[in-house]
This record gives sequence, structure tokens and C-alpha cells, in this order.
Amino acid sequence: MKKILFILWLGLLSLSAEEITVAVAANVSYAIESLVTSFKQQHPDISVRVTLGSSGKLTAQIQNGAPYDLFMSANMAYPQALYEANLTQEPPHIYAQGLLALFSTKPQDYTKGLALLKMPNIRRIAVGNPKTAPYGQATQTLLKNVHLYNEVKPKFVYGESIAQTISYAMTATDIGVIAKSALYSKQMRGYKEHVNWLGIDPTLYTPIQQGMVVLRPSSASQAFYDFILEKEAQAIFKSYGYLTI
Repeated sequence: MKKILFILWLGLLSLSAEEITVAVAANVSYAIESLVTSFKQQHPDISVRVTLGSSGKLTAQIQNGAPYDLFMSANMAYPQALYEANLTQEPPHIYAQGLLALFSTKPQDYTKGLALLKMPNIRRIAVGNPKTAPYGQATQTLLKNVHLYNEVKPKFVYGESIAQTISYAMTATDIGVIAKSALYSKQMRGYKEHVNWLGIDPTLYTPIQQGMVVLRPSSASQAFYDFILEKEAQAIFKSYGYLTI
């Protein structure tokens, strides 16, 4: 009898367990593991599956019926477009603000600031493609604001997402303009500020307002949405180099 009750109990647990799939912009890939771990401590009955990609490609997948429950974009434009297309019930909400940084695997003279990009030893610069990567759009705005864009544009090597831009900065170029959040990942924590990287003054550009939206309403998707806006999750974002809301 006890064995039967135990089996029934396990069955009820499996029935009550829920799974959600979250589409996550590439720049959040460094923080998402910590976020999901913290969420699971609060909601052990909810399983979170993560799909990473560029915001533009994830949006296209959603428009074509991809079964995601939530979308955490690298900017507000993509989830806003989904809302305007009636693919979400509510407009997007800002969950964090992304920042830019200069990064090189080799020591650089960061006392020069952004003028470093003009130096003859900097022959190739990894940047996000402004057509597909919100961080690429922010980089373009930054360099135009400081009147460097036309001078350094011939050096650009474009990444289609911030993850690809970081890969190019580490393997194929002399320096890159990347998401500051990447520098707090396990793979990059060994690189040193003012030696390998420099945070870029956010008054020189508009920090990237990253938007989140629920695609398939449920108690589980709402729980994750609410958690991302709470103090615990916001503290995690801050620890990964974001400005918090």
C-alpha cells in the first residue's frame, strides 16, 4: 500500500511540474545560468529551458511560431515589434540596461580612451553588426558621437551577434567593442580592467534598454517574468556589469 501511495505521489509531482522555454539574447548568456539557478531555488517545481541567439533571429523565430514562453531581448525594439504585431498581450518591460566596453586579449594603452581605436597597431576592430545586433547599433552611435566613426570604420569586422563579436575580438581582431557583461563570465574573468579592457563612459551613448515580454501566458512564465524584475535577479544583473532598473 505504501509503495502504491509513493508511486501516486511521484505521479502527482510530475503532473504539477511545469516547464517554460525562454528565448534569451546572446549578451545575457553570461548571466542566465545564475538567474535560472536562483529562480529554481524559489520555484523548484518549474523547469527552465533556455534558447540563446541574436535578438533579431529569435524575433524571426517567434514570428514564425517558435514555441517560446518568454523573450529576453537585447533591446526594446524587437519585443515592441512583437507586441505591435499582436504576438504578445502586454508591451515589453525593461529588465536591465547593457553597457559597452573595449576589450583586447593583449595589453593596450587604455589611457588613450576611445582614441586608441585610431592607433596604427589597431588594424582590425570587432564590432556588432548594427543591422542585427543592438550592441552594434549602440557602438555605431557611440563612435559617431565621439567623431571617430568614419575614421575607424574601414577597420571593422562585423559580428552578427554580440557572442560572435566577442569571438572575433578574442581570435581575429586587435580589439573589440563588446558587451561589458561578457567580461564577468567565467571564461573572461581572468582579463584585467585597464590592461585588457576598459568600460566605456555611458554618457557617450545611450545604455541599451533590454526588454522582456511574455509570449505564452501561464503561471510559470509569469513567475519567471516577475522574478527577473525582483531585487535578487537585479543584483545578479548588476554583478554581471549591467545597469539595473
